[in-house]
Amino acid sequence: MSDRRELRRELRERRRRLSAGERLAAADAVARHLAAVPALRAPGYVAGYWAVDGELPLHAVQLRLAPGQVWCLPRVQDDSTLRFAPWRAGDPLVPNRYGIPEPELEPAATLAAGDLAVVLLPLLGFDARGHRLGMGGGYYDRTLAPLRDAPAPLRIGVGFACQELPEFAAEAWDVGLDGVLTEHGWRAFGR
Repeated sequence: MSDRRELRRELRERRRRLSAGERLAAADAVARHLAAVPALRAPGYVAGYWAVDGELPLHAVQLRLAPGQVWCLPRVQDDSTLRFAPWRAGDPLVPNRYGIPEPELEPAATLAAGDLAVVLLPLLGFDARGHRLGMGGGYYDRTLAPLRDAPAPLRIGVGFACQELPEFAAEAWDVGLDGVLTEHGWRAFGR
């Protein structure tokens, strides 16, 4: 576990060293790459995230959704899983226990992961086999584990090219990615 802790620290530092201009240019490039992938343009709910701690921002993606796509943000649940809430710029937000803004909706108005077409997952690292290294809380892994073999939602990691690792060992609980988007382009891993 300490190896992963050290790896996470190193990857956070890589991400933090990027300038605001580099982050914004990467965000625009990711939105363009996503728009060129037909499988990611199908109508349905698209879950993103509110970028924190140097994560690649998704504002440009949200502005370029395909017709029939609805933007959603995650909401942390008491059982340490996620549900997803439709959100448009200007809708009310409240900080969760980590200070991350979440849509202000009743729990009954949120969606389960199985209701989504696409989930754009933040990451600290990824490799060419579709392994994702997250922040270490396991929220996405717990949420997506019951859908591990389901065709939807598509699980797409989003990050900077500098976050790619040659290879790392996945843990048994890690849920793999279907693809990854960086400023350098789209890469599908397949399931």
